[in-house]
Amino acid sequence: MRLGKKERQKRILQELQVHPHVRVATLAERFDVATETIRRDLDALSGDGLITREFGGASARPMGHQPDFAERQSTAVAGVERIGMMAADMVRSGDVAMIDAGSTVAQIAPFLTARAATLPRTFLTNCYAVVQGMAELADHDDVLLCPGQYNRRENAVYGSDAVEYLRRFHANIAFIGASGVSRHGFSDVNRDAVAIKRAMMERSDETWLMVDHTKFDQRYLENVAPLEDLAGIITDRMPSPEIVMQLDRAGIRLLAWQEDKIATV
Repeated sequence: MRLGKKERQKRILQELQVHPHVRVATLAERFDVATETIRRDLDALSGDGLITREFGGASARPMGHQPDFAERQSTAVAGVERIGMMAADMVRSGDVAMIDAGSTVAQIAPFLTARAATLPRTFLTNCYAVVQGMAELADHDDVLLCPGQYNRRENAVYGSDAVEYLRRFHANIAFIGASGVSRHGFSDVNRDAVAIKRAMMERSDETWLMVDHTKFDQRYLENVAPLEDLAGIITDRMPSPEIVMQLDRAGIRLLAWQEDKIATV
């Protein structure tokens, strides 16, 4: 029995977790389909940012590298701004919120600016893009930028100064990003960023992970924390039923954009 497109593409991703490179001809023979069918599968997976397309086949995305902040913003999946909108809706008047660096997490800034609050809110971040996106809030809300060593690739600050600064505060909620999410937890390619994420989680009542759908079933260099440490995940598209079931078992809420509305699991 031949596999459907979604199951076949899932098997291709599984193959790349074992072998760093796969060839079109080999996959076509394995799945008993035409080579053109495999090429379309690989093009689709590459378009979603899940693999690197190469001549004659594809390779797994490297665990220890990702494009810089500006490139990730320019190649973001369609609808990623909805993640920022849903996250901004969770911040209440008078709240203290910690906001991580990252191209997806930065989507929260313009929506926070657009939402008026009766009581001043306080935002702590290590991301320059977030501060710039919330410039209009300075007259009403407090926007605090961590000290630390500036990383041009990420347009953010990291290091012990930033971590110690965050540990001086307590927040109602933290919004963080990640390079990948799997059953093993959520992970990131940037080891300096992992320290910031852990500090924000430590000092916040609850943590929400902001990731687009291409980050699921992906593992990268350093694990940040197990999934159970999250209050929930905010994403742009409902993940596979297997992932939804896994998150439900772990007691993690899921907010996803589905059919022009927010779906909550």
